[in-house]
Amino acid sequence: MTSRLAPSSLVLVCTYNERENLPNLLEAIRSASPDADVLIVDDHSPDGTADWVRLHQKSNPRVELIERTGKLGLGTAIRTGMHYAIEHRYDWLVNLDGDLSHDPAVIPQMVSLRDAYDLVIGSRYVSGGGLQGCSWRRIAVSRFANWLARRMVGWSIRDCSSAYRMYRVAMLETIDLDGLQETGYGFLEEILAHLLKSGARVTEVPIVYQERRLGQSKISLQEARSAFSALLKASAIHRSKKRG
Repeated sequence: MTSRLAPSSLVLVCTYNERENLPNLLEAIRSASPDADVLIVDDHSPDGTADWVRLHQKSNPRVELIERTGKLGLGTAIRTGMHYAIEHRYDWLVNLDGDLSHDPAVIPQMVSLRDAYDLVIGSRYVSGGGLQGCSWRRIAVSRFANWLARRMVGWSIRDCSSAYRMYRVAMLETIDLDGLQETGYGFLEEILAHLLKSGARVTEVPIVYQERRLGQSKISLQEARSAFSALLKASAIHRSKKRG
């Protein structure tokens, strides 16, 4: 098994004001997965993220850019990337954050599991995982949210809210992506619930989440509400699966 992504794989990076972080991130992706294509979905960042990507494309044709009209939410950005992966017939979609909090060096480990699983989650809460540089409050909120997800929904997954994931694109095709309702971080729990209902085989690999060093955090009270709303929907989906 090669530790590199096949040419039929796409790395998705959703951005808003990540111009300072992208040079190092794209270099790290290239080093970890030199055969991967990269898609940047940018929400019209005022710091000129999209302009930087367009300049970078002149020397790296494997980087594609979709610039949207405004700040439309992480969930809709990921969904845009999923549609792109389906339309361009990729086999695998790797999603990671654009702020260097997710280390691309983990991608080869994810790739090594692709024959056995449909979704590989980079997990902060399995053995070997963790968080660095985060405030105690953020750690407490994150742990509580994942505990709540396991209690409300009945999942055995330790990190339900991690955005660092590798999806089998064929499994994404079984989901009505445009029917998903969450536009923010809650999308992560919502898509997870639908994939599990569709029979996706899921596993977790340890990651150490590094709090961003450059730029500002995107998480807000509204995003927390979105995540809770997604858990309510996920719980309903889980119950309907058990009845079915």
